[in-house]
Amino acid sequence: MQKIIYAFAALLVLAACGKKEEPGKEVHIPAIIPKPVSITPGNDHVHLDKSVAIIAKSADEKNVGELLAAFLKSKSIDAVVSEFSDNKNTIALYTVEDSTLQKEGYKLTVDDKGINIQANNGAGLFYGAQTLLQLIPESGNEISFVTITDYPRFAYRGLHLDVGRHTFSPDFIKKYIDLLAHHKFNRFHWHLTEDQGWRIEIKKYPKLQEIGAYRKETAIGHAGTAQREGAKFDGKRYGGYYTQEEVKDIVKYAADRYVTVIPEIELPGHALAALAAYPNLGCTGGPYETAKSWGVFDDVFCAGKEETFQFLEGVLDEVVELFPSQYIHIGGDECPKTKWEKCPHCQKRMKAEKLKNTHELQSYFIQRIEKYLNSKNRQIIGWDEILEGGLAPNATVMSWRGEEGGIAAAKQNHDVIMTPGKWCYFDHYQDTSKSEPLAIGGYLPVKIVYSYEPVPSQLTAEEAKHVLGAQANVWTEYIPTSDHVEYMVYPRACAMAEVVWSPKDSRDYTDFLTRMDTHLKRLDSWKVNYAKHIRQEIDSLNTSKK
Repeated sequence: MQKIIYAFAALLVLAACGKKEEPGKEVHIPAIIPKPVSITPGNDHVHLDKSVAIIAKSADEKNVGELLAAFLKSKSIDAVVSEFSDNKNTIALYTVEDSTLQKEGYKLTVDDKGINIQANNGAGLFYGAQTLLQLIPESGNEISFVTITDYPRFAYRGLHLDVGRHTFSPDFIKKYIDLLAHHKFNRFHWHLTEDQGWRIEIKKYPKLQEIGAYRKETAIGHAGTAQREGAKFDGKRYGGYYTQEEVKDIVKYAADRYVTVIPEIELPGHALAALAAYPNLGCTGGPYETAKSWGVFDDVFCAGKEETFQFLEGVLDEVVELFPSQYIHIGGDECPKTKWEKCPHCQKRMKAEKLKNTHELQSYFIQRIEKYLNSKNRQIIGWDEILEGGLAPNATVMSWRGEEGGIAAAKQNHDVIMTPGKWCYFDHYQDTSKSEPLAIGGYLPVKIVYSYEPVPSQLTAEEAKHVLGAQANVWTEYIPTSDHVEYMVYPRACAMAEVVWSPKDSRDYTDFLTRMDTHLKRLDSWKVNYAKHIRQEIDSLNTSKK
């Protein structure tokens, strides 16, 4: 597989300004995405010579320095990372203790003394470096004087990708991480298991990758949803999975960019691929096959059999070794109870545990998995269905069916990540034109994404503290290629980046469009196959200014 040399060497070769301002002329504000907390532009510039010293001493400073050096070398600048240098042309990275910058904040200064980035930790330095890269102009190496103080509004800033319905190469996953990290997202939610495919190697259960990772064929169009007659299929075997070595490599790649990878192992529903591999884990014993159409299926993990929990604990043992994330996402959504209602094993479990109904049986299932992961010093995240039947004691809720689940969880003093479909589902259509590629439905243009406010007005100030942030989700039933993923994600992710990073009171859609006029050129330079609909809004705005 050809290596995509992306990272910083292919990242960001544009900026909004880089020329010395003449007396009497308006000082231009750099077009930074997401918008920083504070920008104070100057009236001069520094020029990066052919040789630049990046001053870095700590491990985090050196990590960020090496990433910066790779980018500068792509512009024919010999950048060397060192602890000391006599070179007057320097970029200095400093880890400091500054409570005003918060955990991931930074201060970036470009003045007659050079370029200086200060932060409390490596993440802050990295985000300062991302902003610096947006200051470097397309041609030439002049960077305008500026002072930027910046920090995120929310601690959790997520972007999700479903690789169960369609899977994508490790190289593309790295590009996806590069892009989200540059936009200052800090969580990559990797949806790894589904009815339509199991995508992670589990050595204890090899049939998961031998059988569960592949489906016989794939449904064509909207007719190919579960329980719908007239479905048509492409007749092509489809599948694949990520080896544990590939997973380790991707997790490290993300960590170097201060992104935490949160794996999702779906349970108790969305389990057909696992049941196809190990049919004894279902209520009926099968036979099952990896799903070849979309939707929700009645066959789920049996909640009555001990072997189900033994299997899942074995899977999770390997998952926690691969992913250092505090959170493990366990799904918990769209789990039909049809089989449980008739299953003697499930009914026996309900009687033994004194459970009133199958909703409480699902709660039992989730709480048992939570207790196991807590014993591994991990916490669970689940979709808002985990509220049904009683919320697991330490669970964090991801609210997707509107905001109600998040509101209910926050009022119960549980942490919440907001991801309601109306604003955060990037598998929805972006335009009403018939020329749009097939999508699951809905309508979510950039402007609506940008309008999202993650903290519901129904919460008190104390309850609102449980809203950790927000996340955009990318479900791939109708997104078969990496180019299509990029088309659905960008520039909507640019809007979401500003929702979760920038101060609420500073957000302005017209101002965002003005800055996106420059940022779209950056996306072009990175060869991102982004959707062009926003271009019309930008052109209309530019025309109105003339």
